[in-house]
Amino acid sequence: MAFPVVAILSLAACEPQVPDSGAGVGFGSYSEYQSQMAQERAARNAQLSGTTTVRAPEATGAPSPTAVPSTGVTSADLAAAGIGSAQTAPGSAAITPAPAGSAVITPAPGAPLAATAAGAAYVGGSNPGISDEQDFSAVASRESIQSDADRIAQQRAQREVVAPAAVPSRPGDTGPDIVAYALQTTNPVGRQAYMRTLPSQSKATRNCAKYPSPDVAQRAFLNAGGPERDRYGIDPDGDGFACGWNPEPFRRAVGR
Repeated sequence: MAFPVVAILSLAACEPQVPDSGAGVGFGSYSEYQSQMAQERAARNAQLSGTTTVRAPEATGAPSPTAVPSTGVTSADLAAAGIGSAQTAPGSAAITPAPAGSAVITPAPGAPLAATAAGAAYVGGSNPGISDEQDFSAVASRESIQSDADRIAQQRAQREVVAPAAVPSRPGDTGPDIVAYALQTTNPVGRQAYMRTLPSQSKATRNCAKYPSPDVAQRAFLNAGGPERDRYGIDPDGDGFACGWNPEPFRRAVGR
């Protein structure tokens, strides 16, 4: 009988200890966990509604943490940032009281409170970095039908109407119509169609340099008796086109 009893006691000693589920996971007690979750929900809802005020534990009467992690912010740091009930440091902004009806976020004991410019912007429920143009109540509080009418009238007064300038008149005599001439001819560039006496390519090169463009040279050529005559020597091959002027673009424009 002694051996079975010893065996049972040995097995009982080897049985692992079951943790107490009532102590919770990562927190002191379940009631503390519920309180922390309620605070987080209140903070989230207040932030969404735009009436969030962040305060240090000292300003709300919450118990101060006994040990703050190295990554947290001490009461002195909060006071330097203008947060909390400590005396305001010289040159720092005064603490803005929480507006009536706004939610007050109380950090859980031991939780670090970020002392940043973004966090300070939430004090009093204001965030100047976000436009309120989509907030009807905010816009309606500073705008009215009369102010809209005044703004429209001001914009109309500043409107500047630019009158169109008159189109310059074309001189009556512009010389021969090279477009009509291009459509009247059918021979390609380089094919001789007219006789030339003592043609000279070097002379044509020198004389063509006097004209700013082939169009101007072609008008001068036609105005001087061309294409039958070449007074200036600018059509040495006798094709009727002076200084490399080409009628093909005009022909293609009309499908020829």
